[in-house]
Amino acid sequence: MQKFDVMVIGGSMTGAAMALGLARQNYSVAVVEPHMPAPFAADSVPDIRVSAISAASRTLLEQLGAWQSLEAMRVCPYRRLSVWEDGARTDFTAEDIPARQLGHIIENSLIQRALYEVLQQSSRVKWFNAGLDCFVEQNTNNVILTDGSEISAALLIGADGGHSKVRQQLGIGICGWQYKQQALAVSVKTHAPQQDITWQQFVPSGPMAFLPLYDGYASLVWYHQAEQIQWLKALSDSDLKTEIKQAFPAELMDFDILSRASFPLSRQHASEYVTNNAVLIGDAAHTINPLAGQGLNLGFKDVACLMTELEDKSWLDSAHQLGQALTRYERKRRPDNLLMMSAMDVIYKTFSTEILPVTQLRRLGLRLAQHAGPLKKQVTRYAMGI
Repeated sequence: MQKFDVMVIGGSMTGAAMALGLARQNYSVAVVEPHMPAPFAADSVPDIRVSAISAASRTLLEQLGAWQSLEAMRVCPYRRLSVWEDGARTDFTAEDIPARQLGHIIENSLIQRALYEVLQQSSRVKWFNAGLDCFVEQNTNNVILTDGSEISAALLIGADGGHSKVRQQLGIGICGWQYKQQALAVSVKTHAPQQDITWQQFVPSGPMAFLPLYDGYASLVWYHQAEQIQWLKALSDSDLKTEIKQAFPAELMDFDILSRASFPLSRQHASEYVTNNAVLIGDAAHTINPLAGQGLNLGFKDVACLMTELEDKSWLDSAHQLGQALTRYERKRRPDNLLMMSAMDVIYKTFSTEILPVTQLRRLGLRLAQHAGPLKKQVTRYAMGI
């Protein structure tokens, strides 16, 4: 059986960042991930799954040495963010902070690729191109992988997503629900210069969003009832474009459709993040309504927090110290994650009702927020993670 200081189950964005951070702290790390990121091709069309990376997440990626690789591939800074409904509008700008940009829109596959490239350079990391099969016995960090390998570690980190097998095998429960709506993501090439704005319009059927990418590429996100999303997804490119042009606001310039995909919207929160010598991070611990694109940023906050708690390596010789470190991590991260999850639910439910008093209040709120001055700046900084 191969032994490591830390085992990270799941090597996507959050898991890869966690593994890299611990390797840079001179831990020996095993990464268990069956799906290797594809090599970057400069002439490839953008991945349909993208994330809005906050300033705090960029700082983490810089510290991990992955940001330089991302910039060498492709990133899109956005300097303006707008939210509106029927003439009631709030605009956030980088100049208000002041900052160079509010954040970056980046393809998920490229974030994983950049992290993987740096991981490949570390002698402290071993990548197992396999998945978790089972624990050798309960309450231990000895596991068998799907390729037959047996590995163990002083600490096991579950970073294997919303359907986490680690969480299930550890017997950690979840609470949450599926939202009534789904989201349709549409990758497009616009007939306009590169945009520096991301926007979201709320209508009775659900929000519609524009996420700029690079060189005129963009991602459109359309929330709607599940049946309507499946109908839209099945349309031809020309028919889908017609539906989008009829439904989306005038701010959307002309475009060509490249690809589309739909995904359900769900919220779930693990009943606990820590059990014995194992801990959950990212979507394995919490999934959030993607309304404001904060899911990955929360996962990266988990990574940064856990790196801080594990910086003192003395826990390797003391199960008690490890338990204290993991408890501190959960005490710090659970309230912040819950706050963001609840805030997204409030926004989602507030904008999902057509009850007249609520409609009037939310439009008044958007108008007031436009002129909120210091309060609006503080909200912007919080969303940026600064």
